[in-house]
Amino acid sequence: MFEVYITKAAKYLPNEAVSNDEMEAYLGLINDTASKARRIILRNNKITSRYYAVDKEGKSTHSNAELTKNAILPLFDENFTPQDLEVLSCGTSTPDIFLPSHAAMVHGLLKNKSVELNSSTGVCCAGMNSLKFGFLSIKSGNSKNAICTGSEKVSTWLNAQKYNHEADNLKSLEEQPIIAFKKDFLRWMLSDGAGAFLLENKPRGPISLKIEWMEAFSYAYELETCMYAGGDKLENGEIKGWSDYSPEQWLNESVFSIKQDVKLLDEFILAKGAQSMKDAMDKNNIKSEDITYFIPHVSSNFFVEGLKKGLNEKGIGMSDDKWFMNLSRVGNVGSASIYLALEELMSSGNLKKGDKILLSVPESGRFSFAYAYLTVC
Repeated sequence: MFEVYITKAAKYLPNEAVSNDEMEAYLGLINDTASKARRIILRNNKITSRYYAVDKEGKSTHSNAELTKNAILPLFDENFTPQDLEVLSCGTSTPDIFLPSHAAMVHGLLKNKSVELNSSTGVCCAGMNSLKFGFLSIKSGNSKNAICTGSEKVSTWLNAQKYNHEADNLKSLEEQPIIAFKKDFLRWMLSDGAGAFLLENKPRGPISLKIEWMEAFSYAYELETCMYAGGDKLENGEIKGWSDYSPEQWLNESVFSIKQDVKLLDEFILAKGAQSMKDAMDKNNIKSEDITYFIPHVSSNFFVEGLKKGLNEKGIGMSDDKWFMNLSRVGNVGSASIYLALEELMSSGNLKKGDKILLSVPESGRFSFAYAYLTVC
């Protein structure tokens, strides 16, 4: 088995930062009416700026594949060129198309040479799953290097035009043309961007991060779906997929919109997160005092105090000086968030040899959690 190192990290955040007051100028007004939920959600998540790969007319400036390519390009230099790449592993929740895979579309833009591809789907853990594929490929000796990415292009999914038909349909039924909270909620939570890591079997440059271990957990065997798109949730908790709806229903019911069951989210995301993190730490025999930096992907600052309480109750709480987050500055970028946070920490100049970093990523899709433990060398 070989050692695996993150030798370089890069990111791409499209266009200019968008303030809270500018959001509806980019995403539009559903039924020409300002959202009543927007200010409440923003007050709770404490995000003050984010990035969209669209202009104020709602037209795309970048595809998801282009965001990912732009994050990858800075990883190349005279010591590691596109021709040296062996594995390309890309994770996203929001691919541009169903088929071909997201990684294939990114590879098509790189135009370098034949490489092994992996595409990881899901929600926020898609980026960690992509990282684990690269990690295991190098660990096993299958390859000497890999580029792993997490990216999202969600702004066009959240555009008001995607919901206006449903609002019009509600009006025709003489109902209030207000989109359900489970859909409107996420319009003020999610944003665009991409991050990329270069993994190699030897350290390189001024800072490398050795991946000591990665762990992942799923609770889908006991919990209902919480966050979903391309279908709708039935009263019995099952999901009815888009192909079982008529094309008319796709529009009338915004079947392809991203939705979240906030009651399930509140009930389980912190409890299962604390339990899975304790299980990961116990399995690998590490304690809170071993960790120098804790980087949690948190969708909203609303959950931070609850997470701290949950970790303390499990005996794995950490002092505030160990926490590193950039949610308020870059927004919730789903599977890219952990890449963006670690890249910022690596670029900060604060890391010292021997520092230990714990990455923590929850996914509310059907409650999955992923962890990685790193050593600065």
